[in-house]
Amino acid sequence: MTGLEKIVQQIQSEAQQAADAVIAQANAEAAEIANKAQEEGKAQIALIEAQSKTDVANALSAAKSAAALQVRRAVLEAKQEIIGKVIGNAQKSIYQLPDDEYFALILKMVKKFALPERGEILFSASDLKRLPADFSARIAEAAPAGLTVSSETRKIDGGFVLIYGGVEENCSFDALFYAARESLQDKVQELLFS
Repeated sequence: MTGLEKIVQQIQSEAQQAADAVIAQANAEAAEIANKAQEEGKAQIALIEAQSKTDVANALSAAKSAAALQVRRAVLEAKQEIIGKVIGNAQKSIYQLPDDEYFALILKMVKKFALPERGEILFSASDLKRLPADFSARIAEAAPAGLTVSSETRKIDGGFVLIYGGVEENCSFDALFYAARESLQDKVQELLFS
């Protein structure tokens, strides 16, 4: 082997060693980058899993709250419906009272609502037809200032209308139940659901 061949071989050997060193360093750096990426990937996966668990827990909690709210709303609606039916049935039962009980109730109402002055009391057409014979005298006792039973009627289901000097006071059962609806609802709710 000549001197030139030895120099070329030496250069090739050194170049190969340098190339091998660069490749080894590149492989080491690539492995380090891959390991770092894998660690970062694992960290990202752990972060995503933790966030997913939190999101799922929050969604589940929100769903439970929404379901509980719907249940409470449904229960409240059912209670309101029951209370409304009880009040409606109570009002209907007044209309179905026998005449003597019905007009005894009317007299109690007259004592409560009549003013201490002269006035008129008006009934529905059907109540006016079925007034007991002595009812005018009984009204005079209930309202000593003087109430006259009018032959004029009002379109009411039951109860009466008082007129004092052109001012009417609606004492029909519909009006009285409407005016007392909130307190009646409270009382019925207390009786049924307490």
